[in-house]
Amino acid sequence: MPPFAENRTVLAGVLLMTAFNGLFLSLNGLFMLVAPLTWYELVPGVTDTGFFNQHFVRDIGIIQLFLGIAFIAGLIKPERRIGLWTAATLWLSAHALFHFWEVAVGICAASAIPRDFPAVTLPALIGIALTLWAVRRSRTQRTSFA
Repeated sequence: MPPFAENRTVLAGVLLMTAFNGLFLSLNGLFMLVAPLTWYELVPGVTDTGFFNQHFVRDIGIIQLFLGIAFIAGLIKPERRIGLWTAATLWLSAHALFHFWEVAVGICAASAIPRDFPAVTLPALIGIALTLWAVRRSRTQRTSFA
């Protein structure tokens, strides 16, 4: 067995995490683009952040859609994976850190952290795990071919 071969459990986990980020982010982005007011009213906590702004919701929807596509494209195109997943993960991580900062400076209550976790922090953590896996796999493959 080559040194870069991985067990099925690891590959299944990578596929599951990529599918979550790819599908969740893409579908959320499409929802924001197609029905911004409905999205604004349905997503917990969003109405607490300020008045409805259709342009802003759609701007973020475009970003969410592109992030989801980046994860899916990285799964399909392994040679582009590290760049795609790193770029997407940087935005997701900055977004999650911004949410923590809002709590730290008193803009939001601490209850925002668990409320926002599934849609904000979890995709960032998944992106970090996937990107680190892709970098490690790439290095292992280069070493085994040398």
